[in-house]
Amino acid sequence: MVGFLIVSFAGCGGSEAPNQKSTTAEEASVQQAPALPGAQAISSSDRVYTADQSSNTVSVIDPSANGNKGEVLGTISLGQPRLDGVLGPVDRDQVNVHGLGFSPDGRFLDVVDVTSNAAQLIDTSTNRVVQTTYVGRSPHEAFISPDGKEMWVAVRGEDYVTVVGLDTGKVTEQIKTAEGPSKVVFSPDGKLAFVNHMDANELDVIDVASREVTERIAIPDEAGATADEAISPDGEEVWLGHPMSGKTTVVDAKEFKVKTVLDTGPRTNHPNFVTNQDGEKLAYVTVGGANQTLVYRRSEDDSSPEMVSQIENSGASPHGIWPSPDNTRVYVALQKSDAVDVIDTSTNEVINTLKIGQDPQALVYVARADSEGGGSSNLTQQGLGKRVENFDLEVSGVDSGSGTAQVREVMGLEEIDVAASGLPANQKFTVYASDGTNEVAIMDATSNGGGMIPEALAFTKFFDNNYDRVILKAQ
Repeated sequence: MVGFLIVSFAGCGGSEAPNQKSTTAEEASVQQAPALPGAQAISSSDRVYTADQSSNTVSVIDPSANGNKGEVLGTISLGQPRLDGVLGPVDRDQVNVHGLGFSPDGRFLDVVDVTSNAAQLIDTSTNRVVQTTYVGRSPHEAFISPDGKEMWVAVRGEDYVTVVGLDTGKVTEQIKTAEGPSKVVFSPDGKLAFVNHMDANELDVIDVASREVTERIAIPDEAGATADEAISPDGEEVWLGHPMSGKTTVVDAKEFKVKTVLDTGPRTNHPNFVTNQDGEKLAYVTVGGANQTLVYRRSEDDSSPEMVSQIENSGASPHGIWPSPDNTRVYVALQKSDAVDVIDTSTNEVINTLKIGQDPQALVYVARADSEGGGSSNLTQQGLGKRVENFDLEVSGVDSGSGTAQVREVMGLEEIDVAASGLPANQKFTVYASDGTNEVAIMDATSNGGGMIPEALAFTKFFDNNYDRVILKAQ
């Protein structure tokens, strides 16, 4: 894994300049996850962060608390909860907090706000936003470059990666890619950047020095669009998650070719990596539609990886995932349960579940994020302790289909998040809330060409009206 680099910031755009911090010898040698064996143990200065899309917060977790089972410290508020932020007449806050990345030294967290087109920089010792840059339509994920000087943002609503200079907070470059770039990850040696795409079946490889796409790796049509990716700590492989097809593509990051496509399950989300003390190379993949995290033993050749464990998550729709640097823990964001599962990698069992902000998407582990011991400074309780329940959809008027409805308390109403699959293609539906006797229509939704409704949102009074089911009826 890339070692820490000492970074000096001359100043940044936004509300204030990044905090100047000295870097100790211990900090300079710290390794970030995913890491090879030998990295430092979990520390009270480490933090786990989740990007909470509905509460527009970042949840902050101390992974060392309670015997390395973790504790939620609070949330960083980046805007009002989603209902007010989307419908309010004045757009000043950030909306749909979604993507996360960090600097190699752990001093800065980057956050992507999809709907407000922003990429933000947070000082991890103070939990304060120190820089906000508007980068293009619907950015998805970003990461700070290995030299700590730039933030590279995948702008999924466009066809480029935006490069932001952290000394000024200004956009310095747009690197042209295929349509719909979704995420950027850097090779451990810092020489290459890998960019996956939501609107193109290819993985682009960018030479960091020249800023040119040097390889375009074709992704098989059976896998299709990819939302997330991760690079192994040895730099040998890139794994891609395909939520629409339920596949995971394994790419040889040295030979620039696809090794295999795995059938991982409905709503496959994020991959990440663990290398245990025996040198066993493992990949963990979250499968949102099955409420599972799958564990694969990576192959040393072109043979298919072997699945060695199916971890049953404690809640619904596992999404973001990241290990601790010492490879003893894996943390999984449960998107539709507003929680994080803590997994012990020696047993592959969930040992704790932490209640966090609402609708978590990305999750990252940042070592030595709070080396100065600020702890809970500037944290809030926004998004914490809110009611959330999941229901199986009752599907009627068609011969096939199933799904779920998540009902979450937001701003005095409830957010109804419906997802379904196995439906007739391009079929129009109406969604109803019901108490078993009375029904009220709350929204319309149409399945896509693959017979899916990936997400449909509505806001209504649900719990106060004693509704206890959600019905999807064909029109």
